[in-house]
Amino acid sequence: MQKIRIQKIIADSGFCSRRRAEKMISQNRVKCNGHLVSLGYKASPTDKISIDNKVINTSKNKQYKYIMLNKPRGYISTMSDDHARKCVAKLVSDVDSRVYPIGRLDMNSEGLLLFTNDGDFANKVMHPKGHISKTYRVTIRPDINDEQLAKLAEGVYIDGKKTMPAVVHVISKEPNRVVLSMTITEGRNRQIRKMMEKVGLQVARLKRTHIGPIKLGMLKPGTWRELKPLELKALKQAVKKSYTNL
Repeated sequence: MQKIRIQKIIADSGFCSRRRAEKMISQNRVKCNGHLVSLGYKASPTDKISIDNKVINTSKNKQYKYIMLNKPRGYISTMSDDHARKCVAKLVSDVDSRVYPIGRLDMNSEGLLLFTNDGDFANKVMHPKGHISKTYRVTIRPDINDEQLAKLAEGVYIDGKKTMPAVVHVISKEPNRVVLSMTITEGRNRQIRKMMEKVGLQVARLKRTHIGPIKLGMLKPGTWRELKPLELKALKQAVKKSYTNL
């Protein structure tokens, strides 16, 4: 049997994301057949892989879960935190499988967050080369003009790199308050907030409403549900299409 990188086996098992697995390997928490491993180590899914001395299930026959959560503000998008902050893990604790977030929303943002225990699928959705679209409802202050809208749509330089073109529409305008719909195809850290700052605007509220074809809809804050078969099929097709077009 061909051997593959151990972090991929861990991610495919649904234990955690590949990035998280790499971090645990670097922290000397991962063993294969009783021996500590380092980054780059390759193993077989039939090997005995343990994390913190607990053997994980790497069976290919496991059932995958795909769920959506309406993340409220005040929660961080991790399954644990060293600083005792509120984690989204608490909101999905009643899921009958161990799942983890696909990507993240910062603590002060809210809205659609996907979870799964399908490591390979999660990596494809999160990978920057996939360019899966994400749409946000952005409340800004004080006002916005045509020049600022054009700059956001064309792309601005943040962290030394220009953002990809975005689709930006004004939903409503009130004194000292504007609501925008903004669709981006990247997932850079705090991207929308940094883009707004770059053109002189302040974000008062940021809510993700769509990831590719998946729509948050009327799901109540703090609650989750499984993706419907047609939703999952549409998302997988979007992922496949984005990689085919690379």
